[in-house]
Amino acid sequence: MKIGFIGAGKVGKNIARHLINAGHQVVLSNSRGPESLQGLVDELGPRAKAGTKDEAVHSDLVMLCVNWRDAQEALKGIAWKGQILVDVTNAHIDSPPDISLEGVTRSRVALAKTARTSSELIAEWAPGARLVKSISNMPMIWIDDFSESKPKTVLFTSGDDPEAKRVVIDLLSGVGFAPIDLGSLREGGAMYQVGGPLSGLEFHLKRRLR
Repeated sequence: MKIGFIGAGKVGKNIARHLINAGHQVVLSNSRGPESLQGLVDELGPRAKAGTKDEAVHSDLVMLCVNWRDAQEALKGIAWKGQILVDVTNAHIDSPPDISLEGVTRSRVALAKTARTSSELIAEWAPGARLVKSISNMPMIWIDDFSESKPKTVLFTSGDDPEAKRVVIDLLSGVGFAPIDLGSLREGGAMYQVGGPLSGLEFHLKRRLR
């Protein structure tokens, strides 16, 4: 599968490496242009390519890996035509996307004003995309192990399109994670967006002993 990335910071790099190790191709994009990503592409190897945002969007599946405060701007001007968009953002207002107590406080205040989950806002900013929320409930350091024996880390998943959600769950399972379906963007997403009861909790599935 070819997977596009809008955003290529630590989060994007981490997820891209897992996908490449599982045999997928990735197209990385950022706001500074493909030339700024050449070093990262060289580091990730031949299955990685630097591209424009438009090139990234024309992939089998797209990962949104920007800071929350930049998400609306990053999604502007994209004509979505049914592509699956995975929302990997954490709804921090003035801080990077990894989990933090300060970010939790800011996010609760900001989202309380909308009465919607952060992913419902992303869906509004990306009309025509089939939105699935996942990979956003934890600091990236928890999945920094790229070995074949890495822990089967639980990744929560939610969405309103059952088929799109199935594709994402199958993809994450194939990479070596343990995705769990929590239902819709509203009910499920609220459980593990920043400030939710499952946000920032580390779970692993035990491997059976042979």
